[in-house]
Amino acid sequence: TEDDPAFGPEDAPVTIIEYADFECPFCQRHFVEVYPRLVSNYPDQIRYVFKDFPLTSIHPNALPAALAAHCAREQDAFWPFLDLLFSGQLAFGRESYEQYASDLGLDAAQFSTCLDAERYLDLVTASRDFAINLGIGSTPTFFINGIPVVGAQPFEVFAEVIDYELSQAAENN
Repeated sequence: TEDDPAFGPEDAPVTIIEYADFECPFCQRHFVEVYPRLVSNYPDQIRYVFKDFPLTSIHPNALPAALAAHCAREQDAFWPFLDLLFSGQLAFGRESYEQYASDLGLDAAQFSTCLDAERYLDLVTASRDFAINLGIGSTPTFFINGIPVVGAQPFEVFAEVIDYELSQAAENN
């Protein structure tokens, strides 16, 4: 939906939907090791959609981090903020989120007001609930044109599915 952070052509032949938790070490590994290769190898062929799935029972910082990321999104900085969250430069917490916002040149007052209001709580909760209803039980979980890929898989697993989907799209055109 338009509520989900996404980039890449809307008519891309391959859509990757990722359900992730900002405190999940496997999500971080995916974002650091695989995600950049996906973006560089398939720049015009994939649309990447991020969906929140904070595992609050084991990751107490996941929900506040997701709210902060969406507050950054208000200022067109979701993806750079996501980079900083997954960088591990700072410990999770309000002070870190405000530092990241400052590093990105965001309007500090607008960002703080958004955090204080928990403006995106309903959005993040709805995303999490939808994931649970789909039967997703762990992060990261991906759907590549509807094909599930679970866990921090190596780039080659993604490339195999993407290349297959691209060949199918080429055959159908």
